[in-house]
Amino acid sequence: MKWIFSALGFLFSGSIWGAFVGYGLGSLFESKKGKDNARQEYLSNGRTQGDFHISLLILFAEVMKSDGRILKSELNYVKQWLVQNFGENEAQKQVLLLRELLNQNTDIQNACERITTFLSYPNRLQLLHCLFQIALADGECSKTEINAIERISNYLRLSSADYKTILNMYFKDTDSAYAILQVDKSASEEEIKKAYKKLCIKYHPDKVAHLGEEIQKSANEKFQKINEAYEIIKKERNFK
Repeated sequence: MKWIFSALGFLFSGSIWGAFVGYGLGSLFESKKGKDNARQEYLSNGRTQGDFHISLLILFAEVMKSDGRILKSELNYVKQWLVQNFGENEAQKQVLLLRELLNQNTDIQNACERITTFLSYPNRLQLLHCLFQIALADGECSKTEINAIERISNYLRLSSADYKTILNMYFKDTDSAYAILQVDKSASEEEIKKAYKKLCIKYHPDKVAHLGEEIQKSANEKFQKINEAYEIIKKERNFK
C-alpha cells in the first residue's frame, strides 16, 4: 500500500511524498483555531497540492463508508499505512482529517477530476488497486463497495475493460482469466494472444520503474496476474 504516496512524491517534486503532505497538513492541525482557518483555505483552493491530497483521502473515505459501516479493520489498515509512510505524528494528523471526511458528504466526481489532472493513466490504474485493497482489509468486499469503486473508476476516466481486468484480479471465477485479458471465451487464439500482448504493454512494470521499489513490487504482482491468466487459457486451449 505504500506505492501511492511514493509515486506522488516523485511525480510532483522528485522528493518524498511525506514532505509534500507535511507542508499542508502541518499547518492544517497546528491548533484548533489554526486548524479551522487552514482547513478552510485548504478546501477552497482547488489547485493546491494540499487539495489534491484531500482528494485522495476523499476517495479512501468513500470506499470505507460506502456500505454504511466504518469498519475498525479498514480504519486500522489505513492508519497502519499512514504510519508506515509518514511516521506516527504525521499519520495522526491525517487520520483526523480522514475522520472528518468520513462524516461528510463529499464530491467524488470533483475529487476524481483533480486526481485525473495530476496522475497518468497507469498510475490511476494503480490507485484503483489501492481502493480494492482498502475494501478487502476486513477480508471481504461488499457489493456496495464494489459499486463505489466502479463509480470512482468511471470518474477517473478508466476504461470499462481495464476496470474489469482489475476487478477479476481480486474476485476470481471460472471466467476470470478471460475477463483479466479482456476477451470473450469464444475469442480465437490470435485474439487472445493479441489481447495479452496489449495488456503486457499497458501493465508492464517498466511503466512505473521511476517510482521506487515498493511501486515496482506492486506493478510486478499485477503483471504476474496477467501472465497467470494467459497461462490458464493456454493450458485450457492447448496452444503455445
